[in-house]
Amino acid sequence: MPSEEASTFSEEQEALVLSAWDAMKGDSAAIALKFFLRIFEIAPAAKPMFPFLRDAGEDAPLESHPKLKAHAVTVFVMACESATQLRKTGDVKVREATLRRLGATHVRAGVADAHFEVVKTALLDTIEGAVPEMWTPEMKAAWEEAYDQLAAAIKEEMKLAAAA
Repeated sequence: MPSEEASTFSEEQEALVLSAWDAMKGDSAAIALKFFLRIFEIAPAAKPMFPFLRDAGEDAPLESHPKLKAHAVTVFVMACESATQLRKTGDVKVREATLRRLGATHVRAGVADAHFEVVKTALLDTIEGAVPEMWTPEMKAAWEEAYDQLAAAIKEEMKLAAAA
C-alpha cells in the first residue's frame, strides 16, 4: 500500500525525474563519480567514513580510485532508479535486504542528518551539471522529493539498526 508521503510524488515530478535519468543513464559511471567528488568537495571530512578510502594516500587522486568508482556507480544508480519508481510503486523501492544493509552500514560509519544534506546538495548539483538544458525549479523540486523519501527510508533503517 502506498505511503502517504510517497503519494506526494506527482505524475509531473515522475516525468521530470524519468527524463533526467534517461538522459544520464548512458554516462552514469562518469556522472556517479562526479557526484562523489562533489560530496568530498563539500565535506572533505567525510572521506574517512568510507573504509575503502582509508588506505588511499592523501595525494592519491580520488578520480582514479577503483573502489570509489564502483561504489559511486552503485549509489548513484540506486538513487536514480529508486526515484524513477517512486510514484509507480508508491514507496521507496530498494530491496528490503539492501535497505537494512544500508541502515546498518550508515550507523557504523557514524552518518548523521547533516551528511544526508551534503549528499542531497551533491546529488542536485551533479544532476544539474549533467542535464543543464533540462534543469528547472520544478525538476529540482522533483529530485529533492525523491531524495528526501529515499533518505527517510534509510534513516528509518538506521534507527532500527541502532536499536538492535
